[in-house]
Amino acid sequence: MTGTRDGRPGEGVHVDEPLLSGSGIRHATEAFLSRIRGGDLGALPVVLGIIVIWTAFQALNPAFLSSENLVNLTMQCAAIGTIALGVVVVLLVGEIDLSVGSVSGLAAAVLAVAFVQLQWNLVFAVLAAMAIGCVVGLLYGYLYTRFGLPSFVITLAGLLGFLGLQLWVLGRTGSIAIPFDTWIVQFAQQLFLPPWAAYVLAVVSVGVYAWSRVRTAQRRAAANLVSQSYTSIAVRSTVLLVFLAAATWYLSLDRGVGVMFLFFLALVVVMDFLLTRTRWGRAVYAVGGSVEAARRAGIRVNRIYLSVFAMCSTLAAVGGILAAARLASANQSSGTGDVNLNAIAAAVIGGTSLFGGRGSAYAALIGIVVIQSISSGLTLLNLDSSVQFMVTGVVLVLAVIVDSISRRTRAATGRA
Repeated sequence: MTGTRDGRPGEGVHVDEPLLSGSGIRHATEAFLSRIRGGDLGALPVVLGIIVIWTAFQALNPAFLSSENLVNLTMQCAAIGTIALGVVVVLLVGEIDLSVGSVSGLAAAVLAVAFVQLQWNLVFAVLAAMAIGCVVGLLYGYLYTRFGLPSFVITLAGLLGFLGLQLWVLGRTGSIAIPFDTWIVQFAQQLFLPPWAAYVLAVVSVGVYAWSRVRTAQRRAAANLVSQSYTSIAVRSTVLLVFLAAATWYLSLDRGVGVMFLFFLALVVVMDFLLTRTRWGRAVYAVGGSVEAARRAGIRVNRIYLSVFAMCSTLAAVGGILAAARLASANQSSGTGDVNLNAIAAAVIGGTSLFGGRGSAYAALIGIVVIQSISSGLTLLNLDSSVQFMVTGVVLVLAVIVDSISRRTRAATGRA
């Protein structure tokens, strides 16, 4: 019986197939269709959704896909996308954090007060803001593992409590400006890669991706396991290179690729590595799949819960810092409004299951692109924000419906 990277039978092709052979392409196509029939849709529904959304907005306003608007869109994705990345980690263990918006606002307030009012070194102010997020997450994890309180209740209390703490930290003025000439504001607003550097980074990234896939395939072949073929690796790497080169060229028609957006992409890649290539990541998926089975397998479940809550709140703090730098200020509205719900919605829309055990770091990237695309498109059409909330709500419900249907399909075919 053949196997694949995730252990499901019949979905892999042998690694020693000739490069770009017709047999390899046929097997790869059959494996893809088999996953679709089995309910493993992956990112396909979201990618199709992005295509539909972009096509519709471009037809309604030709400025939507302009290089200027797409540069703005990428920069808008970074802060909330970073927060959504933490939400993905918590959802993977079947829990939720409703306070990520408040924690991000609190981190922004701590950064501004420490740097502007207390005259701390900016690096220390940033570290203090991140430390606040980590402590909040550890507190959540302790309350959850020690007293068995539902994460919904714990983080809902945190949403209210840390919002109040944010207002207290800011004081009576309620708003603190961060000087424009500081490196963190420059990083978030005006720092873009020159085109040549962006092209080099694209080539290096694809090279690392291809090398990683080949090494994985070789290790599985040495263990007499079936893995991704060289054909599939070559095709995916080529498609990725073409996409990155085209995106770099088009964005460079305006300001180029923002460094803050690249920072967000780097966080996504690092988190994907931690989730897919480390013992901790495998334990996270195991706990999300079945807590009891994970415990019997020797996984220290409580430590996993502590780590994911700490990771989520720390990333929320980082997102709050990026948002404050983007606006060059921290105020009473930092982390409020739709920040909280958009971060959670992005994780779910991107394909992370609310039931735990399924999803990836890239869900945060895909999901926030969907949400920011809707926001940008409706803004260009001069529509009220109420329409944005309603459209985002509909997209969120559709994403959950797709997740539920695919979950039942996998259960019916024995792939759950």
